Amino acid sequence: MAINLQKGQREAIDAPKFTIGLGWDTNTSSTGTAFDLDASVFILGDNKKILSDEHFVFYNNLKSPDGAVEHTGDNLTGAGDGDDEQIKIDLTIIDPRATEICVVVTIHEADSRRQNFGQVRNSFVRVFDAATNTDVLKYELEEDFSIETAVEFGRIYKRDNKWKFEAVGAGMKGGLQDYLNKYN
Repeated sequence: MAINLQKGQREAIDAPKFTIGLGWDTNTSSTGTAFDLDASVFILGDNKKILSDEHFVFYNNLKSPDGAVEHTGDNLTGAGDGDDEQIKIDLTIIDPRATEICVVVTIHEADSRRQNFGQVRNSFVRVFDAATNTDVLKYELEEDFSIETAVEFGRIYKRDNKWKFEAVGAGMKGGLQDYLNKYN
């Protein structure tokens, strides 16, 4: 049975291999333009900076150099139930310099489309065992992000040689570029 997390809550991840599922629903009628939400992953070192450009995993770079983080591809519509995008994680082969994996979801072309996370609902991040399709952890974002165009859903971090998941739920107004600036 999955552990349902609240914002800020942390929980150990005992499985070295797992998948992160991300989901959301959008209010398409509010702007007249379709939404395209994108999951991105930043693999960081001790200095809270990205290990290299290749350690930024997103729809144009689907796999980290070590193969430990793999984005399964961009979902352009977010239609339907369940996960909209997934990221496979294998901590057994991750770069030893990696101490944190940040999972961010952004709205593609949010400014020109006049869209923000206030128009997105039922957002969640879950960690699950792909072999059994069993949820280990789940965090449902309940905040109303009325001006934010990017949200850090969660992060996986290493402390005392153990990996943990933190339910973050923190938004940013500037979109993906703000996260690139923060982590570069």
